[in-house]
Amino acid sequence: MATYMILYFLCLCTLLHHFGQAQTPCCYELQKEFPDTVSVPKTAAYNASQLSYWSQQEQTVQPSCVLRPRNSQAVSKALRILSRYQPINHATKGDCQFAIRGGGHHPWAGSANIEDGVTIDMSSIDAVDIAQSKKVVSVGAGARWSDVYSKLDPLRIAVGGGRFSKVGVAGFITGGGMSFFAPRYGFVCDQVQNFEVALADGQIVNANATSRADLWFALKGGSNNFGIVTRFDLKAFSQGKIWGGSVYNPITTLPDQIQAFVEFNNAASFDTNAALINIYSYIRHLGGWTASNILVYTKPEVNPRVLRPFTDIRPQLGSTMRLTTLSDVTHEQVHTAPVGDRQLFITRTYGNDPHFLAQVFHIANQTLQSFSSTPGLVYCLVYQPLPPAITSHAAGSGGNPLGLDPADGPQVLAILTIQWSNAANDNLINSAARKIWQQADELAARMGLVRKWVYLNYAAEDQDPLGSYGEKNLG
Repeated sequence: MATYMILYFLCLCTLLHHFGQAQTPCCYELQKEFPDTVSVPKTAAYNASQLSYWSQQEQTVQPSCVLRPRNSQAVSKALRILSRYQPINHATKGDCQFAIRGGGHHPWAGSANIEDGVTIDMSSIDAVDIAQSKKVVSVGAGARWSDVYSKLDPLRIAVGGGRFSKVGVAGFITGGGMSFFAPRYGFVCDQVQNFEVALADGQIVNANATSRADLWFALKGGSNNFGIVTRFDLKAFSQGKIWGGSVYNPITTLPDQIQAFVEFNNAASFDTNAALINIYSYIRHLGGWTASNILVYTKPEVNPRVLRPFTDIRPQLGSTMRLTTLSDVTHEQVHTAPVGDRQLFITRTYGNDPHFLAQVFHIANQTLQSFSSTPGLVYCLVYQPLPPAITSHAAGSGGNPLGLDPADGPQVLAILTIQWSNAANDNLINSAARKIWQQADELAARMGLVRKWVYLNYAAEDQDPLGSYGEKNLG
């Protein structure tokens, strides 16, 4: 029987290939059900989907077909079709496996795409609907944050969301989600009042505090392991203009930068309107390092006292600080991360110590020397504050599985991001990045600054963010 079935599928695939249609049984069935929204290799729609991934690594992954469902009912039907096909043996393993794509912004190959399987591209489910009360905003899983902010800004309301406008909503939220409003409201996942989810058997359910509360909890950082989220109902709040932008300084200001960052993160009375991203960038074609800060104050107050330790650092190379909208400030950085280059994220969390953070920069700089001539290199060490003002919100919002405890005090979310042009440099770059964190980990262990948490949205392929959440959150 098994031999007969294998021969049947081989003949079917040969026939479909001859006619230029889907070449696997599950893609064929999907194409019959959704003739206008399934694309296959060597078609314009398929190629457009592939080239819209942010990283070159994801663009090179070749699914057997791409489904772009137009609504949650189509997602449900697709899951029922896919569940009918089970692999016959290892040779057919990939045929009906599938990946889910929201914005496609995570860099490693296979994070939102799949070789020889089905990629479910949610980009057509991108509606942004605002409740009459203006207290809830419902966002389709295929939307990007630019879609959300452009609709909310004119109404003077906001939701917590991504700090870069082209990032997708779905993966960002189900990975936790750090926003400029995190000190006020916590992680974005803590602001989800309801998830609409298509389960593996095709059921469409709502997960919230009173219905399927265990699923609601799990999706707040558990990624797409529990179903396909088709809609997020987010808590909205009043929001006018903000003061934000970027400030640039020479790398000689490193000691002042680190001291200002640590004191900001350590503040006993944390100003919850203030947010920052502290960045040290080596850009090959510019010939060296710069220090910069993305600064936001979520009230319309120019140069507030809490951010002056950063804006007062001299010398200053430039500043874009202004009173503006959330749409504007989140769009500002889009040009720094163009589509189509090779990309790497790898992250750690540490204790908040100025000597340690300075030493990590020096480790990064020393390691850089082995690949500083890499074509297209943009190499960034990024520090973000993770004070109790952020981690304390989960308890009042139904909890989340992230495993962060306010009692651990201020922590530092660190990420190394590397951008380069050619796959020939992959091994060198990947090896160097891991060497940096290995040396940093050893130093942190000696100084008592090791922290276990791994932020899923910044994790490399070989990191285990779910494992960092703790046993009680994984049971």
